[in-house]
Amino acid sequence: MSTALALTACGNGEQPADDGGGQPPAAGDSPEGGGQAPPPEGQPAQGEQAQGQGAVAARAMLVDAEGAERGTVELSETDVGTQVSFQVSGMPPGYHGLHAHSIGRCEPDSPDPDDPSSTGDFLSAGGHVGEADHGDHAGDLPSMLVTESGEGMLTSVTDRFTPADLLDEDGSAFMVHSDRDNFANIPERYAPEGPDEDTRDTGDAGDRLACGVLTE
Repeated sequence: MSTALALTACGNGEQPADDGGGQPPAAGDSPEGGGQAPPPEGQPAQGEQAQGQGAVAARAMLVDAEGAERGTVELSETDVGTQVSFQVSGMPPGYHGLHAHSIGRCEPDSPDPDDPSSTGDFLSAGGHVGEADHGDHAGDLPSMLVTESGEGMLTSVTDRFTPADLLDEDGSAFMVHSDRDNFANIPERYAPEGPDEDTRDTGDAGDRLACGVLTE
């Protein structure tokens, strides 16, 4: 009797019941059972990197003057330039200037290579990458906002340097400064003669709080 009923149910053109108990497809599966559903138009498939972004080409571990780790910097190449990603913790809240410096050395209480009589934390890293005045240095990057929790993240893209440019004979270092960077943008009404030397050199970004030597 039961055998006859089963044959009747399958013989009238209807599909047999799903063995899975009638459960809908799992999230992310296609209704046809072909695995993962395709991603929304314009977005990379799961497990793929954003279009044009390569693998991490260089990185730096940021440390403060006491040697405590404060974050990382990662460089990768994209179709439009070098992507620079900062991630920090344990930093004072507020905006902080970020720069690539011309020497791959991060030494606390060290002399400035251009003026050995001047010493301070991470001065061994030299000045900013690039020969222009501040704001147009190749190593000048947007400032990063650190939250009240002491954490901050910033990713930007620049066409002013590549990882290979920074991994030259004397290396390079990335710096987090104590203050925001004004990029030497001093309105004439405040300084009719233009920004002073310190502003042209550093953008008044203040002390060097954390430094990381760039490595492959």
